[in-house]
Amino acid sequence: MSVNIKPLSDRVLVEPAAAETTTASGIIIPDTAKEKPQRGTVVAVGNGKKDFTMTVKVGDTVLYGKYAGTDLKLEGKDYLIMREDDILAII
Repeated sequence: MSVNIKPLSDRVLVEPAAAETTTASGIIIPDTAKEKPQRGTVVAVGNGKKDFTMTVKVGDTVLYGKYAGTDLKLEGKDYLIMREDDILAII
Protein backbone atom coordinates (compact mmCIF):
# COMPACT_ATOMS: atom_id res chain seq x y z
CA MET A 1 0.00 0.00 0.00
CA SER A 2 1.45 3.37 -0.91
CA VAL A 3 0.28 6.77 0.24
CA ASN A 4 1.28 10.13 -1.18
CA ILE A 5 2.50 11.55 2.12
CA LYS A 6 5.99 11.55 3.60
CA PRO A 7 6.22 12.29 7.34
CA LEU A 8 8.99 14.69 8.35
CA SER A 9 11.64 14.25 11.02
CA ASP A 10 10.65 11.67 13.68
CA ARG A 11 7.00 11.41 12.66
CA VAL A 12 5.18 8.22 11.70
CA LEU A 13 1.95 7.68 9.72
CA VAL A 14 -0.17 4.88 11.21
CA GLU A 15 -3.33 3.25 9.88
CA PRO A 16 -5.42 2.38 12.97
CA ALA A 17 -6.85 -1.12 13.29
CA ALA A 18 -10.62 -1.44 12.96
CA ALA A 19 -12.58 -0.84 16.17
CA GLU A 20 -14.22 -3.83 17.82
CA THR A 21 -17.84 -4.25 16.70
CA THR A 22 -18.86 -7.06 19.08
CA THR A 23 -17.81 -8.20 22.53
CA ALA A 24 -16.42 -11.66 23.28
CA SER A 25 -19.90 -12.76 24.34
CA GLY A 26 -21.46 -11.55 21.06
CA ILE A 27 -23.01 -8.26 22.13
CA ILE A 28 -22.95 -5.70 19.30
CA ILE A 29 -21.26 -2.43 20.27
CA PRO A 30 -22.98 0.70 18.87
CA ASP A 31 -20.88 3.34 17.08
CA THR A 32 -21.30 5.80 19.96
CA ALA A 33 -19.74 3.39 22.48
CA LYS A 34 -16.79 2.11 20.45
CA GLU A 35 -13.32 2.61 21.91
CA LYS A 36 -10.68 4.34 19.84
CA PRO A 37 -8.20 1.66 18.67
CA GLN A 38 -4.75 1.68 20.27
CA ARG A 39 -3.13 -0.55 17.65
CA GLY A 40 -2.27 0.04 14.04
CA THR A 41 0.07 -0.56 11.13
CA VAL A 42 2.88 1.81 10.16
CA VAL A 43 2.30 3.12 6.62
CA ALA A 44 5.08 5.73 6.29
CA VAL A 45 8.10 6.78 8.36
CA GLY A 46 10.12 10.01 8.46
CA ASN A 47 13.92 10.16 8.20
CA GLY A 48 14.56 10.73 11.90
CA LYS A 49 16.59 13.50 13.52
CA LYS A 50 20.29 14.25 13.58
CA ASP A 51 21.09 12.05 16.60
CA PHE A 52 17.95 9.89 16.44
CA THR A 53 17.44 6.96 14.09
CA MET A 54 13.96 5.59 13.57
CA THR A 55 13.16 2.27 15.24
CA VAL A 56 9.89 1.47 13.46
CA LYS A 57 9.60 0.65 9.78
CA VAL A 58 6.77 0.41 7.26
CA GLY A 59 4.61 -2.64 7.92
CA ASP A 60 5.24 -2.86 11.68
CA THR A 61 2.19 -3.34 13.91
CA VAL A 62 2.45 -0.92 16.82
CA LEU A 63 0.70 -0.02 20.07
CA TYR A 64 0.23 3.65 20.93
CA GLY A 65 -1.45 5.74 23.61
CA LYS A 66 -5.20 6.34 23.58
CA TYR A 67 -4.83 10.06 22.82
CA ALA A 68 -1.62 9.88 20.76
CA GLY A 69 -1.27 11.49 17.37
CA THR A 70 -3.37 13.69 15.14
CA ASP A 71 -6.28 12.30 13.12
CA LEU A 72 -5.89 12.63 9.37
CA LYS A 73 -8.19 11.61 6.52
CA LEU A 74 -6.38 10.90 3.24
CA GLU A 75 -7.95 9.41 0.10
CA GLY A 76 -11.02 8.32 2.09
CA LYS A 77 -9.05 6.43 4.76
CA ASP A 78 -8.37 7.39 8.38
CA TYR A 79 -4.78 7.71 9.57
CA LEU A 80 -2.90 9.01 12.59
CA ILE A 81 0.32 10.98 12.35
CA MET A 82 2.43 10.93 15.52
CA ARG A 83 5.95 11.19 16.82
CA GLU A 84 7.81 7.93 17.23
CA ASP A 85 8.01 8.71 20.97
CA ASP A 86 4.21 8.27 21.15
CA ILE A 87 4.55 4.64 20.08
CA LEU A 88 4.67 2.32 23.09
CA ALA A 89 5.64 -1.00 21.49
CA ILE A 90 6.08 -2.97 18.28
CA ILE A 91 4.06 -6.21 18.27
